[in-house]
Amino acid sequence: MAGHNKWSKIKRQKAVADARRSKVWARITRDIMVAAREGGGDPGMNPRLALAIEKAKGENMPKENIERAIKRGTGEIQGADYEEVTYEGYAPHGVAVFIEALTDNTNRTVADLRALFSKAGGSLGQSGSVAFLFERKSVFEIPAAGVDELDLFERVVEAGAEDLTREDDTFIVTAPAEQFGAVQAVLEAAGIRVEEAGLQRIPTTTVSLAPEAARKVAALIERIEDHPDVQAVYTTLQLDEATIEAIT
Repeated sequence: MAGHNKWSKIKRQKAVADARRSKVWARITRDIMVAAREGGGDPGMNPRLALAIEKAKGENMPKENIERAIKRGTGEIQGADYEEVTYEGYAPHGVAVFIEALTDNTNRTVADLRALFSKAGGSLGQSGSVAFLFERKSVFEIPAAGVDELDLFERVVEAGAEDLTREDDTFIVTAPAEQFGAVQAVLEAAGIRVEEAGLQRIPTTTVSLAPEAARKVAALIERIEDHPDVQAVYTTLQLDEATIEAIT
């Protein structure tokens, strides 16, 4: 879990550093549209939409862009019909990869991803081929400054959280996927600032690789993440300090 969180931070920092904001906005826009379509356009009644809007604000997306995405999702404005899909496969050296995507053309997306895997020496698998290696969890990242750990622990456990850990200057709250709304509500009521929150797929087992092999796997993951339809990528690559240093 710790390694996964550090990897996600690295990717977020890199996404900002290399000025790919337009891609970030496109992904958030699709997430807002699907959230609004599935749960309605009121963020007060739709936790997933509320989270997507917060991410949009965090990326400085204009208010009118957010409102337009919500209206597209609810059908007030016509737009592409995006479908939530997942893909599973293996990177080189037996590293499992689970991909979440939003697409308006599944044939295009699966063909693109199959080509990426094949070129890297991996393979795109069937549904269920690696899903059992991941658990879907609610994950909240909270800046530790000014937050009492015991008080935070008591609040989130009461809301159904399973674990609270600290990584450097950040508290990590982990809860079952179905408890996302309850934990989010408790944190909001307490005025506790959340830096990042969402549903993640946490590997139940990991694969440790030598630096050169890890870099090869990381290169494939990065190419997959760069695909415009891909929302998130999860992997069983062991992300200890040495591996993170090698691939960054």
